[in-house]
Amino acid sequence: MDLFIKFLVAAVLAGTPLLFGTVGEIVSEKVGHLNLGVEGMMSIGACAGFMAGYYSDSFTVALLAAFAAGVLSALIYAVLTVTFMANQNVTGLTLTIFGVGLANFLGLYALGFSETGTLKLPDGITANMRSVHIPGLSDLPVVGELFFSYNPFVYLGIVIALIMGFYLSRTKTGLNVSAIGENPAAADAAGIKVIQWKYLNILLGGGICGIGGAYCSMIINGGVWISDNVGGLGWISVALVIFAGWKPAYAIGGSFVFGALRVLKYYMPKSVIDIPVAFYDMLPFIITALVLIVSSMNKSKGINIPAYLGNNYYREER
Repeated sequence: MDLFIKFLVAAVLAGTPLLFGTVGEIVSEKVGHLNLGVEGMMSIGACAGFMAGYYSDSFTVALLAAFAAGVLSALIYAVLTVTFMANQNVTGLTLTIFGVGLANFLGLYALGFSETGTLKLPDGITANMRSVHIPGLSDLPVVGELFFSYNPFVYLGIVIALIMGFYLSRTKTGLNVSAIGENPAAADAAGIKVIQWKYLNILLGGGICGIGGAYCSMIINGGVWISDNVGGLGWISVALVIFAGWKPAYAIGGSFVFGALRVLKYYMPKSVIDIPVAFYDMLPFIITALVLIVSSMNKSKGINIPAYLGNNYYREER
């Protein structure tokens, strides 16, 4: 039982960056923009958050820097696809290549000025990233460890997912945003500022993805900078959008499932079944591929898929 509880806790921690990436992508897709640059935005956010934390020794500054970097990277995508009507798929893929390359370059550049040859976050900021202890709740048996023993990123991710879910489905503005993803011409005719809300949601989604990247560089890697620290989690997040049915609240459960797949190799008893570690490493990506294949084979669109997803809106053709 103790091992199973530790497995569940590890699954939540491993799924947290996926939660940020998935929610960020949902916010973007709700206005009809399929942004395949999640990996790139997370990488840029990872670099910005780590470097800001490294030089400022402030957890808050690191979070704000990661969010701002994600917004700026999403702005590149927004300008190209919303204003200049560039192909969304090509632009997203280009953003991923650019973001990963830029983050690795800046990281190596910073390493060149390091006297020790490594970049490690100061003790002050790592102390703020430790598990939050809630008096009376964190000490509860089983429940305390399962629900009240995580770092601030985990709680922030859950709060953002719930807020975005409420925003998109329970507010007038959110319903207008969803209308843009379904039929931008009709939304435009109804007086909704289509271009404005496209920009705002794409940038907001990018900022959320940036925070997810900061989690990868600041938590997963133990506060030490390494290249390619996002490691493909952005691609899994794109598939998780489908898995979550375009609902941010459902992304919490989806990220937990894929987080469990990521840490399964550490908790599967070899006495039960002896499978090479490489199989567990590729398991999340296999499931990701299956989700994408099954969704592409489904001819009838689900009720939650934005009808105008992936298509640019030409106002002159309204």
